[in-house]
Amino acid sequence: MNQDKRPTLKRLDILFLSFFGSGYLPKAPGTWGTLATLPFLYGLGLLHPPFFLFIPFIFITTVIACFITETVQKELHLHDPQWIVIDEFLGMSTAWLFIQTHNLLHLVILFILFRVFDIIKIWPASFFDQKIEHGAGTILDDIVSGVYAGLVYLVIARFI
Repeated sequence: MNQDKRPTLKRLDILFLSFFGSGYLPKAPGTWGTLATLPFLYGLGLLHPPFFLFIPFIFITTVIACFITETVQKELHLHDPQWIVIDEFLGMSTAWLFIQTHNLLHLVILFILFRVFDIIKIWPASFFDQKIEHGAGTILDDIVSGVYAGLVYLVIARFI
């Protein structure tokens, strides 16, 4: 299957991997996938949950995403197609664990930082992206980028 050809959103696995179709939006699907994550994180932030309660959700969803990604990529003969954006959801969610205050300014800063780190892929994100052919490589580079974004955010948050 061509990297640009997108399977139908009628399949639950594709709906999940494309984060409810946000990965199908034109131009910069990773940015769209990350933007689609923001309302969820903003709403969750309004509830002021202890961050450690969100860690099992991210972990379990990451494991599931790795296996579904591997299965779909093998079935469709693809490697890391742009429409798979569940990794952006997970990476941005990982960065969100570092947030100090749940307001839009901090969420926007985190969004920008995550997108920058997701694009430049500092090691070990680049290792996962380039060397791991399993679905885990597609997902884990964004988790690493989320950690980097979160750490840089903590430095910036001290000054705002």
